[in-house]
Amino acid sequence: MSKSGVSVAPECITTYDDLKLNKKIKYIIYKLSDDYKQIVVEDTSSDPDWEGFQSKLLNAKSSAKGREGKGPRYAVYDFQYELEGGEGTRNKIVFISWSPDEGALVMPKMTYASSKESLKNALTGLATEVQANRDDEIEYATILKDLQKGKR
Repeated sequence: MSKSGVSVAPECITTYDDLKLNKKIKYIIYKLSDDYKQIVVEDTSSDPDWEGFQSKLLNAKSSAKGREGKGPRYAVYDFQYELEGGEGTRNKIVFISWSPDEGALVMPKMTYASSKESLKNALTGLATEVQANRDDEIEYATILKDLQKGKR
């Protein structure tokens, strides 16, 4: 259980295992349940379209105390890329913590921030983590550039 008292639903781990071991899923988007007590799977897809994935993060919503704003999310993406110099193809499982600076409510942002480690610790074998607060930080080219340079 996290510092915030939020638990990780068992489906989060089984779905992650499908992505990691069975390669049936390209990405998973996680969210906090409506009562903010559990991390649950919001969406999965086998479609490698980065723009569709990114759009789901950018358009996520959260609510608190009768107000709605942009929604923080966690995501795992099985990122496939070519090494520079034609040295082959690599896959890295990237954990993304999306918490938009603009338009997000404070309570959801704080709860997501204090619950992140719980989910990360439950998902074994993550290669790298991206903390994104601006739209440009979840651009395909930005993450690819860092992976190719070994920064992530």
